[in-house]
Parts: sequence; C-alpha cells; structure tokens
Amino acid sequence: MNALAVRDLAKSFGGVQALAGVTLTVAQGERRAVIGPNGADKTTLFHAISGTIFPSWGTVVLFDREITRLAPYERARLGLARTFQITNLFPGLTVLENVLLAVCAAAGGGLGLLRPMAAHPRLFEKAERLLEEWGLSASARRLVRHLSYGEQRQIELILALAGSPRLLLLDEPTAGLSPAETAQVVAMVRSLPREITILMIEHDMDVAFELADSITVLHQGLLIAEGDRETIRSHPKVSEIYLGVE
Repeated sequence: MNALAVRDLAKSFGGVQALAGVTLTVAQGERRAVIGPNGADKTTLFHAISGTIFPSWGTVVLFDREITRLAPYERARLGLARTFQITNLFPGLTVLENVLLAVCAAAGGGLGLLRPMAAHPRLFEKAERLLEEWGLSASARRLVRHLSYGEQRQIELILALAGSPRLLLLDEPTAGLSPAETAQVVAMVRSLPREITILMIEHDMDVAFELADSITVLHQGLLIAEGDRETIRSHPKVSEIYLGVE
C-alpha cells in the first residue's frame, strides 16, 4: 500500500494552467523531495494534496482512501500533516501554548481550551513531552515572536508532529535559514521514524539530496523527471531546465 497516490492531477486558475496532469506515488516510509525552479507550482501541488485547494481534475489517494474532495481537517484525521513555506505560528503566545493548541486540535479539542490550562493535564503533559523530546524545553515559556526564524521553523515542525501523522508534507523547511539553522532542521527531519512518510518541497539541492530517497522534478506544472539522486543529477532535462545548463 502506498502512503500517497496522486493521479493525473491538474489545476487551472482562470485561463492559467498551474498543474498539468501530475501523477506520482509515494511509498510508506519513503522520503521524497519535490524540486523545481520558481513557478513550477510545487506549492500548488501541496495545496491540492492537503486540501487547501481542490484540483480541477485528477485524484488524491491517502493510504488507499480517496481524499480529493475532503476538507483539510478531515485529511488531518486520516494522518496527513503539513508545514508551510512561511511560518504559521501565533507570535503573541509562548512556545508551549502554540504546541498545546496543536495537541488539543489533534485530540479533537477546540473551544475547550477556553478553560484554564490546568483543566487539560494530559494535553499539557504531551505538549511538554514533545518539547523535551526535541530539546526545546528551555524555550517553553518564551514568546514565539522572540525566537529566531530557525527556532520558529523547528516549532512549526513540532506542531505538525503533534497529531502523530502518517504522512508529513514539508514546504521548504530550510527556506531562509542560516547554514547552522539548516543543519538543525535537517537533523530533526532525518531523525523522524520511518513510520512517518515524508514528502517535502526543497529549494536547496544539497538538502534534497541529503534527505530524500527519491526526487521528483516539476517544471511549469509538469512532472519532468523522477528517480534517485544520481538519476536526477545526470538527467539532461533537469540540467537544462532546473540548473540552467544547455
């Protein structure tokens, strides 16, 4: 059984064709990177997989269940989680409060958090445990707005893991990070158990080659190549379009 199967996926915005019949499968436990130049519509593909937008045609299948028209929260309940290219945190809350919100949402909470935090001891313990597991307990009481951008990216990854996902979509997890911060995020992703399948968009070729078992290349909404590192490195179309080699 595949973790994800995208079949003939297409998306048009008015007269603009964003995705043009993309088909790909991701095996359970696989680490797959999606790369391509700006304008390749990599994030549009992620939006269609996660339910932020619906495709014009084609299907999305998650663990043998078609989810093409399901809402994002329904996909989350089936084990799909994602991060975004731009951090999507609550800057006025502490790190612990951000994680607690994610843990509560994963547990089917919501407005229940209007009650005092002491009313949620199990959720509180899980949030603290997540921070401890990732070595961020010391930052639990810090406001998110006071964190470095790299620290915020790490927290966003922890929020995505709060629901114990089976498929994790990472949208440019190292974008805008310093080399040291990139190394920290790469280490976090590499340490995730193989029970979590990962599909990531990555602009940094070195990061993509380091983390991914296989790589898919998009260009102008078309899938132009896929394979292992060496296949992609030596692919003439990739060299021409993605790397600018004639």
